[in-house]
Amino acid sequence: MEIEKIRKYCLALPYVTEDIKWGHDLCFCIAEKMFVVVGVDSTPVSASFKTSDEEFDKLSTKKGFKPAPYVARYKWIYVEDIKLMSDKDWKQRIQTAYDLVKAKLPKSVLKSLK
Repeated sequence: MEIEKIRKYCLALPYVTEDIKWGHDLCFCIAEKMFVVVGVDSTPVSASFKTSDEEFDKLSTKKGFKPAPYVARYKWIYVEDIKLMSDKDWKQRIQTAYDLVKAKLPKSVLKSLK
């Protein structure tokens, strides 16, 4: 997987914005809530994403994956190299992260997106 493909998948989702935070992280958000973060300056390129409780437990024990620093309590996974997952896996993870974050948005915020 390449950064540009992750970017394309994220930006294809409704109401998604992108921003550089902390000087070097490409963040994808819905209503200013992050769901995927890509470390564009890291080598290899790393990323973090929101996931479900079940997937968090599975992924955090997989080689190259671990609970994301600072946000693990919110069930975020850090992957040390974005090439550890296939395009299909990334698409699925991005969609799941987006859906989980969107589901937690207040109804008033969701209405304002439409």
